[in-house]
Amino acid sequence: MPPPAAETHATRTGRARGIERRARDLAAALPPLMVAAERVAQTVAQGVHGRRRVGRGDSFWQFRPYAPGDSAHRVDWRQSAKRDRLFIREREWEAAESVWLWRDASPSMAYGTVAGQDTKRGRADLLVLALAWLLARAGERIAPLDGAARPLTGRLAVSRLAETLAGQARSGAPAPSLPAAVPLPRHARVVLIGDFLGPLDETDACIAGFAERGIDGHLLQVLDPAEESLPFAGRARYEGLEGEGDLVVGRTESLRDAYVARLAAHRAGLQSIARAAGWTFALHHTDQAPQTALLALYGAIGQIPEPLA
Repeated sequence: MPPPAAETHATRTGRARGIERRARDLAAALPPLMVAAERVAQTVAQGVHGRRRVGRGDSFWQFRPYAPGDSAHRVDWRQSAKRDRLFIREREWEAAESVWLWRDASPSMAYGTVAGQDTKRGRADLLVLALAWLLARAGERIAPLDGAARPLTGRLAVSRLAETLAGQARSGAPAPSLPAAVPLPRHARVVLIGDFLGPLDETDACIAGFAERGIDGHLLQVLDPAEESLPFAGRARYEGLEGEGDLVVGRTESLRDAYVARLAAHRAGLQSIARAAGWTFALHHTDQAPQTALLALYGAIGQIPEPLA
C-alpha cells in the first residue's frame, strides 16, 4: 500500500470543511433524540418530588460530615468552626454533563481500501463532529480532549472542535494513537474513536487512568473492511504505517485464518478493558452507514450512571 499523497493547505482546509458540512447534515437527518432520556426523566422527577442529587452545580444544597477521600478544598471552614467536626459543602446536581471528544489521528487511520469510501480517519472525523452537533443541540457541554479548552455549548463548541481537527491536519505533526492523560473533572464523560490496534497493555493503561479518576466513557473502534477479513491473495508487501517496517508475504491467504483469530482476540481484549472500566465498546466498519454508529454512541451517552456522593 503506497503512503497517502501529500495534501496542500487548501486541500486539507477544504476537506475539513466538507467533513464539518457532512457531519452537520448527518446529525440533522437523525430524529431529534435527546441525550439520556433517562437523565431527563430523573431531572423531571426530581422537580416533581422536590428531590435533589449531589453533583457539580453552582447552587448550594446541604452540608454533610467530612469523609475519608474528600478533598480539603471542599471543607466549609465556617460551618466546621461551629461544630466539633469537619463539614463538606455539597452543591446541587448539574443537569448538563460535560462530554470530551477525541478521535485517533495517527498514521494508521489514513488506511482505506475502497475508492470513494472514507478512510478510517475520515470516518472518525465525520462521526466525532456529527456527535458534537447532536450533543450541542441537546444542550450538552462539549470540548476536544486536548486539555486546552473548557467545555462549551451550542454552535461555538462544534466550530471549535472542527477548528481543532483542521489545526491538527494543518500541523502535519505525528499524532499519538491514544489520548494524553489530560486533567478532567471527576464524573466527566469521554468518547474515544479510533482503530485501537496498538498494544492492549497501552490501551488498558490509558482507559484505567481515566476510570481511576471516576471518568465514564465509550470506545468506538473504526476499521476498514479489509482489516477485518484480509481479503488479499498471493504475494504482497504490507507497509507499516507507524514505523513497524514492511512485511513481504508469499501467500497472503495462508495467513488469513491466523490473522482473523488474532484480530478477534485483540477485540475481545478491548471489550474486556472497557468492561473492567465500566465503559462501553462498539465496532464500526467504514463501509457501514455512519448513522448506525452515531446512534449507538448517542444512546450510550444517554446511559448515565448515578453520580457518586
